[in-house]
This record gives sequence, C-alpha cells and structure tokens, in this order.
Amino acid sequence: MKNKLIDSLLVLAVGGLLLAGSAVAQTSTTPAEPGAGPGAVDPDHPRVNQVNSRLTNQQNRIGNGVKNDKLTPGQTAHLENNEQKIANEEKKDMAKHGGHLTKQEQARINHQLNQQSKQIYKDKHDK
Repeated sequence: MKNKLIDSLLVLAVGGLLLAGSAVAQTSTTPAEPGAGPGAVDPDHPRVNQVNSRLTNQQNRIGNGVKNDKLTPGQTAHLENNEQKIANEEKKDMAKHGGHLTKQEQARINHQLNQQSKQIYKDKHDK
C-alpha cells in the first residue's frame, strides 16, 4: 500500500515536471520581430526547434522509465533536475539573441543533452 502511494505521488510529480518541461519547450505562435528583446521566441528557428525536440524526447523517456518502474525516485529527481538546468540554460541563451540560439550554444546544449541521454539509458538499465 505504501509503495503504491509513493509510486502514485512520483507519477504525479513527474507528470507535473513533464508538463512544465513541455511548456518550456513550446514556442510562441508568432515570430519574433528583429530586436524583439529578451525572451522573444522565433518558432521557425531550426536550432531552437532541434533542441526543444530533444528536450521533449528526453522528458518522454524519463516519464516512460517512471511508468515502467525502470527509474527509482532518486534517479528520476536527478534526471529531472538536469533536464531543468538544460532548459533554463537554453532559455537564458535565447533571451540574449531575440529567441534564437547560436551554433555554439546549440552545440553546447546538445553536448549536455548527449550526456543526459547516456545517463537516462544507464539509469533505466541499472536495475
């Protein structure tokens, strides 16, 4: 009974994080004006779309790991914290460039996402 309650709470927490993560990954429906300022987003920017797609994919992998009992609560919390740090870094970088990412920023974020992807795989297969 206690394990079911803990599992239910964990699924709710991850669901909330998935929702928050997908909200970060979503972009505005209107393109940014040139010089639109910090936080402006250009939904047609390919580097932003590529990074957001990877963030969403990894959120789904984490969610599936929780649902299939492949991730412990501690592993899930650690992975979610890393995902949030990466998403926050992307948001900060985009704010500097009117909703865009530079090639260097994309490369750095993709490197972090590669490391995170390896950690998700490792955590899901260590049980």
